[in-house]
Amino acid sequence: MASAAPIDPSLRIGSVRLAVADLPRSIEFYERVLGLPLVSRDNDGALLGVDRESPSLELTAIADATPVSPHDTGLFHVAWLHPSRAALAATVQRIVRGGWLIGGASDHGVSEALYLSDPDGLGIEVYADRPREQWPRPADGHAVKMVTLPLDLDDLMAQAPPQAQDAIAPDTSVGHVHLKVSDVPRALAFYRDVLGLHEQAQLPAAAFLSAGGYHHHVGLNSWQSSGASGPPDSAPGLRNVGFELGDADALAALRRGLADAPGETVAARADDGHLSTSDPDGNRLTFVAP
Repeated sequence: MASAAPIDPSLRIGSVRLAVADLPRSIEFYERVLGLPLVSRDNDGALLGVDRESPSLELTAIADATPVSPHDTGLFHVAWLHPSRAALAATVQRIVRGGWLIGGASDHGVSEALYLSDPDGLGIEVYADRPREQWPRPADGHAVKMVTLPLDLDDLMAQAPPQAQDAIAPDTSVGHVHLKVSDVPRALAFYRDVLGLHEQAQLPAAAFLSAGGYHHHVGLNSWQSSGASGPPDSAPGLRNVGFELGDADALAALRRGLADAPGETVAARADDGHLSTSDPDGNRLTFVAP
């Protein structure tokens, strides 16, 4: 099929919704360890984030939850973009101080990143970008080169503030989401040819896409999930990714593109200024504009 028109270059991820097995446990982790301020809570869910008017994380409780399987499709990780290396180092300090295991650390060329899991085993990345002019590029100068090299932790932690920071830095946001999919080419075709994101890089069994020249807003991989189906509703996991577009015209253009796309998986629903759809693996996506 023909590629869609490029999506609004000002696209950003405003929020993610996660279903969790033990709501108080997850609130305690995301507030104390990750450092997201608690905005509100009740028996069924909670909102957290640095912006009280637009919380970036919604948690919903699952009754009688079943364990997460690494082989199902769904969430690989939610990536929290920090405004500086000092802010990232402060978060690393807080995670370690909270007694939480950091499972990996990498220099991706475009960014410095560390990895951990929340109490349900849902993946988290905390990272800081390098300046765009330093991002490695292919020979033709288009897109980016994604690499995985050892992270210089000593140099990063030398940037940490002298006083421990209980809360995450105010300008921290969801920089990208990385998804486990059953078929990378199929998912890539949806995000590129239907939504209009631009492919920025590929790795074996993985692809990375973005709007506006960012290194990636969406990552896709089938490293553990090739040919798999989605998790049961009883399993903790991703329930929605909320994207924000720049204006109503951009939202209308996306609505037209989804209406013209073939296949039930891209059927869109407009409701109160929101546009909702699902990718081929059933991940729910919502788009809004001011």
